[in-house]
Amino acid sequence: MKLSEVKKALDKLDSIVFQLPNGDLVPVHFHITEVGLITKDFIDCGGKVRNEKVVNFQLWEAADYDHRLSPEKLKNIIELSERVFQIDPELEVEVEYQADTIGKYGISFNGTHFMLTSKMTACLAEDACGIPKEKQKVELSALSKGNTSSCSPGNKCC
Repeated sequence: MKLSEVKKALDKLDSIVFQLPNGDLVPVHFHITEVGLITKDFIDCGGKVRNEKVVNFQLWEAADYDHRLSPEKLKNIIELSERVFQIDPELEVEVEYQADTIGKYGISFNGTHFMLTSKMTACLAEDACGIPKEKQKVELSALSKGNTSSCSPGNKCC
């Protein structure tokens, strides 16, 4: 989800709710402790130089049960970050949230909740690395359908 889309969604909300991929809700007393721009410069395993930029929200919860972050306040923090860091509003947003370790999530919006979506690692240079393409899975029963020359018991082909 792009930062501009997050801001549009905030305009429609009275409260902010984040839902984890397993369906659990982030406790309503969460804080967003950071809104920032992360730039990652790296070389993939194929030797290609790459650059990624994302907007990062860090969600954190503490024993401050009376804390509630309003959509308006979050939007103000986002707009301040855009000005200070010259953030392109069309950058994707990722969310950090503490679980067993710091988890990184994508984000989407279902009309009422921000949904934290699972992110996966991937090889960006499969062709250069020699990673084989995944084998096509075929049902064995589909192989014999329509094949009149297949061998079967009793037809003396074997």
